Amino acid sequence: MSSKPQADSGQGDGNSAQRQPLPFEPLKNRKPKASKEANQAAVKVEAVKAEKTNRDARRQAQPPAASSTAIPDSVSRRMVKRMAILCGIPSLLGMSTFVISYLLITNDLFQVPTYAVLLVSLGWFGLGVLGLSYGMLSASWDEEVPGTLVGWTEFTTNWGRMREARRSAKNKS
Repeated sequence: MSSKPQADSGQGDGNSAQRQPLPFEPLKNRKPKASKEANQAAVKVEAVKAEKTNRDARRQAQPPAASSTAIPDSVSRRMVKRMAILCGIPSLLGMSTFVISYLLITNDLFQVPTYAVLLVSLGWFGLGVLGLSYGMLSASWDEEVPGTLVGWTEFTTNWGRMREARRSAKNKS
């Protein structure tokens, strides 16, 4: 008998049932263990699969009510137009602040402090964020009513609706 271990290919010679599988060995080469944990794991996997198929069947049986939750196209177009104008213009001005200050400094026309450039650009970008919110809330949420140019009456109406919905959600939880 030799003291050298023999290489085990795991195929055919009958000794493969005696060896322990390596932790990194692919599962297809391992012999399945008939242990209690393995049986419980298999039962859990089957339960998860069954729950998933039941959930999928319920989803197919009950289509979501898209008309009750979706924003109508005319309202969303109105919102996007207002948001693009009220956010786009300040954002472009915020980006142009960097270009204009660069041109002023490199051509020695005016010495601009860096903190001034930072504050002006932050102001424009902040105004752009406010423009997003105001653009959404100042659009008329009624499909037939186009709303006013400035949208202040729509803003007050929609702001009240939003606050009321938030209060009712807060009271539910």
